[in-house]
Amino acid sequence: MPAASRFVEALKKSVRARGLTYAQLARRLDLSEASVKRMFSRGTFTLARIEEVLAAVELDLYDVARLTRAGAGGTALTHEQEAALAKDERLLALFWLLVNGWTFDEIVADFAVTRTELTIAFARLEKLKLIEWGPQERARLLVPRDFNWRAGGPAKKAYARRAMNEFLEARFDSALEMIRFETREVSAESAAAFKRKLERLVEEFNDAAEADSALPAARRVAVALLVACRPWQFSAVSALRRRKNS
Repeated sequence: MPAASRFVEALKKSVRARGLTYAQLARRLDLSEASVKRMFSRGTFTLARIEEVLAAVELDLYDVARLTRAGAGGTALTHEQEAALAKDERLLALFWLLVNGWTFDEIVADFAVTRTELTIAFARLEKLKLIEWGPQERARLLVPRDFNWRAGGPAKKAYARRAMNEFLEARFDSALEMIRFETREVSAESAAAFKRKLERLVEEFNDAAEADSALPAARRVAVALLVACRPWQFSAVSALRRRKNS
């Protein structure tokens, strides 16, 4: 995809991630909805209009450039990178904060870590080629934010069961919590369609997180999303089937 097209797609994702419709964006830009739709479909943006759209979704050109580069996603960390994070829980926690858009100063202000300790951690992450560390303590990720942990890799072996148990300990009854477990019989075609919808939901979740990472940490909340589907039947039902066929 050409760079210009990727830039427009990144803008579209940013608008969707903010929960804005084209009609709402049009009102913020003092344009008609048709004009906004045409602008996005044709990619006909002037520099001034781009700046207005960025202001409406609270991003700057650096953020959209990062979103444009992040389009591929899905890359796994190397075994060496995962092994280093698996061996050092504190380093993993700091890397997680960076993945979610926390800055050096925000981390020092909100967490029990000194500037010296964080400087050492940043140096280790840079040596692992997980970040690029620049002026004013600005860290640029060298991996996509929606990278994949390696199946059966060091990180999953070290933390997966603990993380899942902690996640499921909640009562799921607060404003931002929800859990449902549904089991029904559907056709293979319907099951495949639902799988595609869940894949799109995960993509939308990551798009929103990518766009919102540009906001100050105080305006963000850590959210975990558990999505799963597979052919499955409760063991009590399977036992009935076995007894019937015996």
